[in-house]
Amino acid sequence: MTFAGRISMVTLGVTDLSRSTAFYQRLGWPLSARSQDGISFFRTAGALLALYPSSELAADALLPAQEPAGFRNVTCAVNLATEAEVDEALATAVTAGATLLKPAQKVEWGGYSGYFADPDGHAWEVAYNPFWPLNDAGLPELP
Repeated sequence: MTFAGRISMVTLGVTDLSRSTAFYQRLGWPLSARSQDGISFFRTAGALLALYPSSELAADALLPAQEPAGFRNVTCAVNLATEAEVDEALATAVTAGATLLKPAQKVEWGGYSGYFADPDGHAWEVAYNPFWPLNDAGLPELP
């Protein structure tokens, strides 16, 4: 069995499951029929995205539940094929109810990116990286 290098699901703790589920649906992300009361699953080109109540996620990990404040030391990212796609994706996110954290701009590493926060404050980077070609599934191909 290979454990290293495989992310199959990212679960975000949310304070209002219905609100967050509706937000990701407004982004155009397909909600899986496997979703049920208490958890939502979304298919992406890569790993699955799950939304689960924050307090229950903390309890499942045997961690104390606490209200997150500020930066959480992690971001999720979506890589796209062009700068125009980055602009369009950020506009879609804001229309869906996201907070624009950083408008898209040229960045020091040679790409183009911006950030938005979902209704629970989870930070998402939307980026175009000219050094990382995307495969047919839309995922970056790294050497």
